[in-house]
Amino acid sequence: MKKRETKRPSDPSRRKFLRNAATAGIGGAAALAAPQVARAQDPISMKWQSTWPAKDIFHEYAQDFAAKVNSMSGGRLKIEVLPSGSVVKAFDLLDAVNKGTLDGGHGVVAYWYGKENALALWGSGPAFGMDPNMLLSWHYYGGGKELQQEIYSNLNMNVVSFLYGPMPTQPLGWFKKPVAKAEDLQGLKFRTVGLSIDIFTALGAAVNALPGAEIVPAMDRGLLDAAEFNNASSDKVLGFPDVSKICMLQSFHQCSEQFEILFNKAKYDALPEDLRAIITQAASASSADMSWKAIDRYSKDYEALKADGIKFYKTPDAVLKAQLDAWSKIIEKKSGENAMFKKVLESQKAYAQRAGKWQGDTLVSMRMAYNHFFAEG
Repeated sequence: MKKRETKRPSDPSRRKFLRNAATAGIGGAAALAAPQVARAQDPISMKWQSTWPAKDIFHEYAQDFAAKVNSMSGGRLKIEVLPSGSVVKAFDLLDAVNKGTLDGGHGVVAYWYGKENALALWGSGPAFGMDPNMLLSWHYYGGGKELQQEIYSNLNMNVVSFLYGPMPTQPLGWFKKPVAKAEDLQGLKFRTVGLSIDIFTALGAAVNALPGAEIVPAMDRGLLDAAEFNNASSDKVLGFPDVSKICMLQSFHQCSEQFEILFNKAKYDALPEDLRAIITQAASASSADMSWKAIDRYSKDYEALKADGIKFYKTPDAVLKAQLDAWSKIIEKKSGENAMFKKVLESQKAYAQRAGKWQGDTLVSMRMAYNHFFAEG
C-alpha cells in the first residue's frame, strides 16, 4: 500500500508560519508573565494611622494586623501604620479615611459617638450581660454588622469596617483615693469616652473626653482628678502610675469593647478579590492573636504595677449596681430620642437573652478552679 504523504507548506510559507507561531508564543508567555512581574515590582501601598500613641500596645495591635496582611499577600499589599497625630487627630480618623486622606486606620467605634450615639453601643455599657467575645458574635451573626453599615451609610461614610479583638473588662479608673461608694464619683473631673460619658455624668462626675495620649498630661496639670483608659499595659506605658497610685478594677462602663479596622471603601473595592479575602481572614486571625497577646502582656504588667507599689482595689458591688441603674435610665431616654439607637439596642437585647442564657448555664466558674489551686490558706 502506498504511504500517504502529508502536504507541507512551501519553504517561504513555512518560514512565515513558524515566525508567526514563535511570535505568538513569545507574546503569550509575556502576557502570562506580565502580571507576576507587575506584582513583584509594584505592590499596592496603603498609608494608615491608628488612634493610639506609638508606644501603646494598641498601636502594636494595629501593626500586627498590617504585618499579617503584608505577609499573607506575599508583599502585593503593603500597609504602613502611623501613630495617632501623624496625619490627623485621633478623633478625626473616621473622617480622614472617609475622605481618602488616609487609606485606612485602626481605632474604636466609641470614638464616633459624636456623629451617632448608637455607635457607642458597640463597646459602652454592659451590653445586657454579653462579654466582648459575645458582642462580636452578635455583630457577625446576629445582625450587628448590617446595623453598623446602615449607620455609616446614613452618615455618608465611605468606609469598610471590620470589628475584631475582644477587649478584657476595663478598670473603673485611676483615682487619688479608693472609691468606696457611688457618691465618691460626684464632682470628680473624670475622663472617659462614648456612652460611658453618660454613665459617669449620671453618677455625678464632670466628664471630659480625651484621646489616650492626652490623659496623663491633663491629670498632671490638675485638669482631671481621675481617668480610665483600658488595661494594665496601656495604662503603664501611658504614665498613669506617675500621676496616681490607686486603680479600681472592674466596671460596666466598657466591659464589652472591641477594635475597629477601617478602609476607605473606594480603595478597598479597587483591590483584587483575593486581597480582599486576605484582609477578611487577617482580621479574624488578628482577633484571636490580639486576645491571646492581651492575656500574656496585661497579666505581666499587672504584676509589674503591683510590684511598683500601685494599689488595686475591686470596685464595690454598690458602685457596679449604680452603674447598671444609671444605664437603664440612659438607654430608655436615648431609645425614645433616637430610632437607630433603639433598633441597635433591641437587636443586642434579643441576642443577649438567648446567648447569655446559654453561656451562663453552660460555662463553669474559672474563679472556683483558680481559688482551689492558688487561694491562700
